[in-house]
This record gives sequence, C-alpha cells and structure tokens, in this order.
Amino acid sequence: QVQLVESGGGSVQAGGSLKLSCAASLDDFSSVYMAWARQLPGEEREFVASVNEDSGNIYTSNSMDGRFTMSRDTAKRTVDLQMNNLKPDDTAVYYCYAKNRAGNIYWGQGTQVTVSS
Repeated sequence: QVQLVESGGGSVQAGGSLKLSCAASLDDFSSVYMAWARQLPGEEREFVASVNEDSGNIYTSNSMDGRFTMSRDTAKRTVDLQMNNLKPDDTAVYYCYAKNRAGNIYWGQGTQVTVSS
C-alpha cells in the first residue's frame, strides 16, 4: 500500500521560512512523478512544484515567485519543499502527491501551514 506522509507544517510569521518533507513508501520511488500542491481556504487545490521522474528536473509554479524550492532525495525516498519569505497568502494545507507510470495518483494527508502578518 502506497503511503505519503507529510511533515514540517506549522505556524510562522510573515517573512519566515518552513521546510516541508514528504516520505513515500514507494518501491520504485525514482521512477515516480512527485509533486506538491496546496489548498487555500475556500479554494481548489493548486499546483506548487514537481520533479520529473526521468530527468529529475524540478518545475515550480511561477505563482510562488521564486520563494519555494523543491528537492528530491531518492535514497531516503523523500521530497522536500523549502518555503522562504512566507506571506499570509501562503496559508494553506500543503499536499504531497505521486503518480506512477500506470497513472495511479496517490495523495498524502496534507500538512497545515499558517502564516500570520
């Protein structure tokens, strides 16, 4: 059974930083598309960043204004999301998700990030 477990969420003041981590119980982790998404209060989930399973290239949504950086550690089977210069508008539940080559998508339970002004 595939499990994705996020950690690292919490409360921070505007301008602060947080690092989220997602641990994946995937045997073929290095060949799986991994990504982060977030859901702001009252809105639909939006894409944040992803890592290509073949090239390892990382793509980050322009909406993050260069403040977020995703990384992958294939040995540890984790993906991280470093978030800097956080703003109150970044307050959301952040989710890790994975898609394997068969097209199956798996979601973590989400971790809350709250940024106060």
